[in-house]
Amino acid sequence: MEQRERDELEAALEWILDERLQQAILSDARKKGKEGEAVRCKIRPLLLKQELKFQAEEQVGKQAFHKNLSKEEAKAYCTFLLETKFRQAEFLSEKGRVQVLVSKKGKVTIKKKHTATEGSKMRATPVLTHNRKKHYVLEEGKPVPFLVDLGVMTAEGRVVAARYDKFRQINRFLEFVEDILPKLPKDRELSILDFGCGKSYLTFAMYYYLRERKGYDVRIIGLDLKRDVIALCNELSEKFGFEKLRFYHGDIAEYEGVTQVDMVVTLHACDTATDYALAKAVHWGARVILSVPCCQHELNRQMQNACLAPVLHYGILKERMAALMTDGIRAQMLEHYGYRTQILEFIDMEHTPKNLLIRAVRQGEKKKNGEEIQRLLAAYSLRPSLCELLPIREETEKNRDKEQGEKEGDRRNADKKSENG
Repeated sequence: MEQRERDELEAALEWILDERLQQAILSDARKKGKEGEAVRCKIRPLLLKQELKFQAEEQVGKQAFHKNLSKEEAKAYCTFLLETKFRQAEFLSEKGRVQVLVSKKGKVTIKKKHTATEGSKMRATPVLTHNRKKHYVLEEGKPVPFLVDLGVMTAEGRVVAARYDKFRQINRFLEFVEDILPKLPKDRELSILDFGCGKSYLTFAMYYYLRERKGYDVRIIGLDLKRDVIALCNELSEKFGFEKLRFYHGDIAEYEGVTQVDMVVTLHACDTATDYALAKAVHWGARVILSVPCCQHELNRQMQNACLAPVLHYGILKERMAALMTDGIRAQMLEHYGYRTQILEFIDMEHTPKNLLIRAVRQGEKKKNGEEIQRLLAAYSLRPSLCELLPIREETEKNRDKEQGEKEGDRRNADKKSENG
């Protein structure tokens, strides 16, 4: 980071870090997947013994580590994290917003936006406690029309107690969407396809958030096999005035309605339907894939391993191992085809207490892991549908033979020059 960039960052932090800060999130870790490294950091203000502090929460694996910092310490801490650990930060405050992006070459871009109310009289005594109400992407107390109509909120914006799990699920999903926004272009219409959309709570939320809250020109297509659900969703879409949100009846495996998509979403597509959705996304060159798999039965029927036979004897353990193996192979296959892939925890109370979400962002550089995947498949006698839909490129042996041949040629040329000399 150059001195000019550091000075600009420190000035932005000096402005945004005060008692009006709502939340700061530092993300897009530089060392993704490395054990012991933080994947995200959240910062919020609080009062300790009548003194303003900033609580930092670093997420490392499944653990969260906290530390309380003074303003100067918080400024230095954020600067250090953006120089060494993260490439993105967003600070939200009553005063405005600061977004920081760090390129792979280290170039720092800072965007600062004041709110319309800045300069007006703010509340005199902010509530800064350890038990502060959780900050949601869609906030309580602010009615969202489609959530009111779907029975999640009252007309006053209060979350209906019986639907609070759905409200948490929607916000958790929007957090994942929020994280990938820097990967999506904002200068043209975005095309998003939601396979197996069902009742479409999350589809409506995604459209509302991207178009109404973030100002993206977005067109979303929802696809499902239930005709009555599709009809209801289209009625609601027209009622809410969501002109570029449409739903169609169709099967994931056979859908050919588009030729290019920016983002593919697949939530609880059952068993191999997830594989067909992932394969479609790769063939379309989708920039982003968000997938919450469901009912991973295929590998459960195939899985065999002599060493693990005593464990696989128990049905529930085999089922869980097959599910983890299925999603692990899916993630590696996406890496194989040029996606940077994460497996994250996604809360969803309708299906299971906790689900996994596969988040993949296309980066172009394809991982040379074909041989590793093939060894894994052979060890457990597996034939996943995704590996048939997206064949493993035979780059390993051919590349090794080519490299070895080039080395042999170089050695022979060197020997001839030595003999001639």
